[in-house]
This record gives sequence, structure tokens and C-alpha cells, in this order.
Amino acid sequence: MGIPMSVEILELADDAAVALAREAFELIKAADRRFSTYRDDSEVAAVNRGSLCYDDYSEDLREVLAIAERAERNSGHAFSARLPGRNLDLNGVVKGWAVQRAADLLVARHVEAFCFNAGGDVIVHGRPTGLPSWNIAVRSPWDAAGHLAVLAVTDGGAVATSGSYERGAHILDGRTGCRSAQFASVTVLAPRLTTADVLATSVFVLGDEGLPWALEQGATAVLAVRPDASMVGAGAIPLATAEATTIPGRASMARQGQR
Repeated sequence: MGIPMSVEILELADDAAVALAREAFELIKAADRRFSTYRDDSEVAAVNRGSLCYDDYSEDLREVLAIAERAERNSGHAFSARLPGRNLDLNGVVKGWAVQRAADLLVARHVEAFCFNAGGDVIVHGRPTGLPSWNIAVRSPWDAAGHLAVLAVTDGGAVATSGSYERGAHILDGRTGCRSAQFASVTVLAPRLTTADVLATSVFVLGDEGLPWALEQGATAVLAVRPDASMVGAGAIPLATAEATTIPGRASMARQGQR
């Protein structure tokens, strides 16, 4: 998937933790082989070539496609896996879905505590030793070493962020095909990373109206950063600390209630 990933597994011997991590990462590698738009031998590439009909789709492809289609309907087509004139691209779903599967595997193997980080999208399970929660930083869109807030995330929580600071303005509005510029980044908390990932992308496109909408779609909290460095939030944002940054003109965070 072209992003750095890591998993911290607590309360297990090193060899057992390494074996479980390898098993979890293999699930993610398998998803990349199936869904990559950069591999000629992927299932998605076969779909886009027209050499694979729907009846021959794998169960995994059917599942991810269903998630994407549901997100498209629920967002009023702001989220889309197939923009007009473009091939099928499920990258807006696959990362969250694949990492959630990997995390589910660790839970099924009775791992008591872990933190899975996939390019800044995070799933936690259990609690770190001696601490009440996992502290997850929301990074500044303008300073890779800076952060705007720290979230206190507890057992079973997932955090996903969509933004233009890593890959440029790559998030397109499914309704228009144009790049979205209402937010610099959007962070969503939800019980599962699949949900958080899709909603973060959707809210990035929808703008302010997307914050209360995301709560209706399964998010527990949303924190969005505007291009002027002001922030707006919705839901019960579990702020651990409020860190100062060097961003000029940063305004205080406003909250939006659930509609």
C-alpha cells in the first residue's frame, strides 16, 4: 500500500509477538495484491481491463465494493470509488478494511493489548501498561513534527485521518470530480477503522455539513482542520491534552452538535 505500518503488541514474549505481527501483516499484503491499482496482476486491475465479470469476483472484492457503494449512497455521492471517466479505485476503503481485519486477527488470537498504526490511521485494543488510554496525536497538516491535539483512545477505538498534506490534493469530490479544499485534514474516531477511514474521506469532501452527518453514520467524534488552521469538532472528542503549535493564526476549536 506504499505507507509505513507498525504494530505494538504488549504482554507477549518477543518471538510470539513477532509471529503474530507477521501473520497480521500478511493479511494486509494479501489485500494489496488483490486491490492494488498499480499491479497488473491484481483483481481490481482485471476488473478495470474488463477481463473479470461480476460473477467471478472474490468474496473480498464483493465485500469491499459493497462498503464503497454504501458510502457513496449515504454521502450523496461525495464519496466514490469510480469517478466519471476513471477506473474502479477502492483505495478509499481498502486500507481501513485490511488493517481492521489484521486487528481482528490479533483479537481472535487473544492478544490483550496492541496498537496498530497504518500511516497514521490507528486501531487500539486493551490499554497500555499502567495507563488509562492510548494517546494518539493528530498531526499538523503543515508541520510533520508538530501536532494539533492528542486524543485519549481506549479499548477498541479507531482513528483515521484524511488530508492533502502527504499526497497533495488527491481527494476528489465524487459528485464533480474536482479536488476538495474545504479542509486541510479531517480526523474521525469510530469503533472500527473501516468506518473511520471511509467517513474521514467523506467529511473531507462534504465540508462542515459532513461533521454531524458522520456522527449519524457511526463516528463517535470528528475533528477537522480548515486551511486557515482553525479547527471544528463534533461528537465527544476525547482530548488528552491541547498542545500549542507554531501555526500562525491558529484559532480555537469550535464544536458542532449532532443534528
